[in-house]
Amino acid sequence: MKATKLSLTLLPVALVGGLAAYVAFHPGVAYAEPRLAAGSPAPFTQAATYTIDPLHTSISFEITHLGLAQVHGRFNKFSGKIREDAKQLGNSGVEFTIQVDSVDTAIPARDAHLRNADFFDVAKYPEITFKSTKIAKVRNGYVATGDLTMHGKTKSIRIPFKHYGPHTLKGMGDQPTRIGIVAEPITIKRSDFGLGSTKPLPDGTVGVSDEVLVRLSLEATLDK
Repeated sequence: MKATKLSLTLLPVALVGGLAAYVAFHPGVAYAEPRLAAGSPAPFTQAATYTIDPLHTSISFEITHLGLAQVHGRFNKFSGKIREDAKQLGNSGVEFTIQVDSVDTAIPARDAHLRNADFFDVAKYPEITFKSTKIAKVRNGYVATGDLTMHGKTKSIRIPFKHYGPHTLKGMGDQPTRIGIVAEPITIKRSDFGLGSTKPLPDGTVGVSDEVLVRLSLEATLDK
């Protein structure tokens, strides 16, 4: 899959960490999944380009706090494109961009800290991007391999995902054709991107884990 603008995050992105997260995280907005996710995955069926629908898309993350519990957050502002070509998979791709200042852990003081130079340094690095370099078919799904750029560093990651649709709602006016993408949870490391401290507390306890679990679920509408 050639690149579109995903930063699908897939992604991710949840690189919240260090000593800033001593309070439990929880998502500020409900997690969204494509309406067809409960159905059977479907292969690409046509050559088409789709635009991410932010109303039905979620980029969320989980991180371990003090080795005791999973805490949660998300990003609320993002945009992206998906290009799929059933006959020539090499023409397919995804690009995604996340606005880092939209990080949301439901605690404003902590969100402000995550935006400063201790962590994401939003003033210097305002975006997280993902740009695919390859899309491969696997069993009943696909794998997007691409470059995740965050905090000034770029790493190649793999995002396994299932594809649903296309689907056009009937009897509801001029509704665009839609697809759904649900990625398997992926793990990234804060240390790979220089986000926050990974040093243990004075008593040896790990404040927040280096590993961050990222979840991506989206709908996209067919471009006219």
